Amino acid sequence: MACESASRCWNEILKTGNHELLQEIGRFVRENTAETVVTFGTSGWRGEIGTDFTLRNVMTVTEAIIRVLRDPPEETRRALGIRDYGEVKKRGVIVGHDNRFMGPDFARVVISLLNREGIRACYAGETTTPEISASIEMLSAAASINITPSHNPANYQGIKFNPSDGGPAGSEITEVIQQYANEMMKSPGEPLGLPEWTQLDYEETDTTDLYIRYLRERGTIDLERVRRFIADEDILIVIDHVHGATRGRPARILGEEFIGDKVKLLRMDDDYLFGGVAPEPSAENMAGVVKLLRESNARYRIGVIMDPDGDRIRFADHRIQIPMNYFGAMALHFLHVHKGIEGVTVKSVGTSNFVNAIAARHSIPVRETKVGFKHFRPFMLPDAPERAIVAFEESDGISGHNHTLEKDALFGLLLAIEMISRTGKNLSEYLEDLFREYGAYYPDRSGIGVDRSLTGEALRKRLEVIRKRYPQGSTILIGERELKVKEQITVDGTKLVLEDGSWLMIRPSGTEPKVRFYIEARTPEEKEEIFRVAEEITRKALFSD
Repeated sequence: MACESASRCWNEILKTGNHELLQEIGRFVRENTAETVVTFGTSGWRGEIGTDFTLRNVMTVTEAIIRVLRDPPEETRRALGIRDYGEVKKRGVIVGHDNRFMGPDFARVVISLLNREGIRACYAGETTTPEISASIEMLSAAASINITPSHNPANYQGIKFNPSDGGPAGSEITEVIQQYANEMMKSPGEPLGLPEWTQLDYEETDTTDLYIRYLRERGTIDLERVRRFIADEDILIVIDHVHGATRGRPARILGEEFIGDKVKLLRMDDDYLFGGVAPEPSAENMAGVVKLLRESNARYRIGVIMDPDGDRIRFADHRIQIPMNYFGAMALHFLHVHKGIEGVTVKSVGTSNFVNAIAARHSIPVRETKVGFKHFRPFMLPDAPERAIVAFEESDGISGHNHTLEKDALFGLLLAIEMISRTGKNLSEYLEDLFREYGAYYPDRSGIGVDRSLTGEALRKRLEVIRKRYPQGSTILIGERELKVKEQITVDGTKLVLEDGSWLMIRPSGTEPKVRFYIEARTPEEKEEIFRVAEEITRKALFSD
């Protein structure tokens, strides 16, 4: 069956699950030379495979990255952490991909262009984002190019670029890559041929081995304690890979001998369509994990689900699911109280204030940033004046003291197991103890669509009126209670913290005609009312004269 376009072909594939049509997508990847607009979001450039993400466009973006490495503006050079192009060639670039459709093919294009420039290429093959991040530091590489769109649907691919510190590239780097790539897009392109692997010069790189060595060197996770705990205790660990590249990692990190008995692995096989689900660590996707946990009689039970490139994770035990809003707060308490780590707490502004309550009791400063893990960099660097004990965001990303600048699902899993081993409690038991000591918090998120004319800057300007209408000291009616605005935070949208600790945040989407709501109530019953108020405030802002 021939398709008119890759987009129409994907519509049919996603609707019917017809894997055979992927051959048509491959044709569009090779033959489509139409330009696209390259935009690096909070975590790289993403596009639909065969429509935007084609061999020609991957070549263009890679050439833009090489141009940035070769002759960057001074601010960009400092952010890259390199002296000159000679150092880039010597230290090299790590190239990897997750296990989505045509990942190895796109990697071949990248390596061929690095070869042309005489840049050392270290090929990781199928790998995860945190492993690449750790490997940059272990190999002292100049950068990495990772072919992955993270948790996006099956029809997407992407490129993540990380500089020499291993963290996600900041805007001082990505904006220059964007500029160069979009300039190059204006030149007409020809269909590209794929080089054979035998024609390429690269060093095979075992990023999992490097990651295990990294864990031991950094010491935030006591890997030997984790392994002994699994060996000695009555425990069941269930890990759902959702057909992603995290498969195979737990066996090597935790120990092959535990797989199948104490460690059960779900959705390990190849499936470019992820079984027809969005490959994200959502509550719905956790159903298989929760079922196995509840059927078990083990004393300790923990389950996780990870996204395809291993930078997002969600937790559960046999009683409840535990989103990152809660687990990040638990991680702070554990790392500070049980392991004695000092520093600050870092979170994105839309993340629960449960961690604030714990931090306040222990006199730990809290730093709130814009959405996007790259904004945590100033607190994650080894020489940071304010160094993070834990850094996390409500969208399932976490890292910690002396660990990678990237969010890391594998770190989250190991931290959770060590948490259970030291406290002697399942995650839900530990969380209930913290609720009793520090108070309960109930976060959630939602949003509304708006007219397409309001995308981007126009939408942001309309919503700015909220800041003027609800300054600190003003009041908001939540149900029958009139609550004062205790604090207004404007690092990303407008967050109104109320006197009882509940809050609402109204934030425009940067890429879609949508307004996003992040809220937190002090009782489950109050969540719906806070959402109602957030929507009412938003509509008044959008339609006021």
